[in-house]
Amino acid sequence: MEEYEIAVIGGGPAGIMAAIAASKNSSNVIILEKNPKLGRKLLTTGGGRCNITNAKPIKKLLKFYPQKNFLKHSFYTLTNEYLLSFFENKGLNFIEEDNNRIFPESEKSSDILKILTDYLEDVVISYNFEVKSISDDFVINDKIKADKIIIATGGITYPQTGCSIDNYFLTSQPLTDIKYGLVPLVTKKDLSSIAGVTLYDVVISYKKTKVQGNVLISHVGLTGPGIIDLSNDISESISYNLLENDDVDVDFEIAIDLCPESSREELQDKFNQDFQTKGKTMIKNYLKLFLTNKFIDFFLDEINLDGETQLSRINKKSKNRLIENLKRFTFNITGFNDKLAKVTIGGIDLDSINPKTMESTIIPDLYFAGEVLDLHGPTGGYNLKIAFSTGYLAGLSASEKKKDRN
Repeated sequence: MEEYEIAVIGGGPAGIMAAIAASKNSSNVIILEKNPKLGRKLLTTGGGRCNITNAKPIKKLLKFYPQKNFLKHSFYTLTNEYLLSFFENKGLNFIEEDNNRIFPESEKSSDILKILTDYLEDVVISYNFEVKSISDDFVINDKIKADKIIIATGGITYPQTGCSIDNYFLTSQPLTDIKYGLVPLVTKKDLSSIAGVTLYDVVISYKKTKVQGNVLISHVGLTGPGIIDLSNDISESISYNLLENDDVDVDFEIAIDLCPESSREELQDKFNQDFQTKGKTMIKNYLKLFLTNKFIDFFLDEINLDGETQLSRINKKSKNRLIENLKRFTFNITGFNDKLAKVTIGGIDLDSINPKTMESTIIPDLYFAGEVLDLHGPTGGYNLKIAFSTGYLAGLSASEKKKDRN
């Protein structure tokens, strides 16, 4: 039986960073990776460009996470400056885009993975190793014995990369409900006729929650940054648990303000004036002032108004209906497009983890990092930040604890 000081289960960003940090103080670290290569999910992030982190100052950054108090120590242990220095020291530079998103200057996630792999020169990597069992004395699959174990197996998203719901049951750690996060929405109505249309900088509402951003219409529903970010609040508000049942039955409504820059009163005043001065203009042409061209016919069909009707012929009731729907156009949602979920909501209960070390408070010498934990953030580099920072803290803590014993 092979013996190691530290075994890291999972070769994604959290697992790789955990192994890098652990190897600073230990020369006997192994990564157990289910796939034939490391970092398969990392390669897909940011559309293959790898939105590695978000450049906001830590205090401001933490406000974007529901679990900000838990994350504080890990974020200060591996700051953005320190994280980026790993790559800059190897010749890779970075660019900052809108909303403080950080990408490699080469715009290739493969460059991020290559450099991370270079730092693993003192780490043993066992590929195609699917962990099936961990005994109480840290024997893995009856083949490997470890003094310490770091679990960084990810969530349930992108199952083709090796993520599996079974990974949550490798230990007896308590779990929260598992849900889809950063996920497109499936609409009741068939939207294939307007697939590809983007609604720019609109305000999307679900109950009392509002998000401003772009909405992209797909063949089966709604996606785009605005929808993806709102989906976390939606998913968390609905009672379901993928550990018990993966058939999520939902039925709710979201509303989109298509003209957030104008109030109802301002639209009313503008319509009253324009409908008189531009009376011969057909409504489908007039709406080009407010809507994307390809969306206009769909919009008018939904509110039951003939697009070729001249403005002067639109009565007060129809005018009010126009204004109401420009300010609150609704879609009925019947599901999540789970195959495109970007993160997992839920996981290992944070109440059972020491945030200053990432060690279990139930099982000594067992550590967790990354998406397997009940941690998540919005789009824009926030979730990779979790992976790298918690991974680094877990690896450092595990190796330093061993070092202190000596």
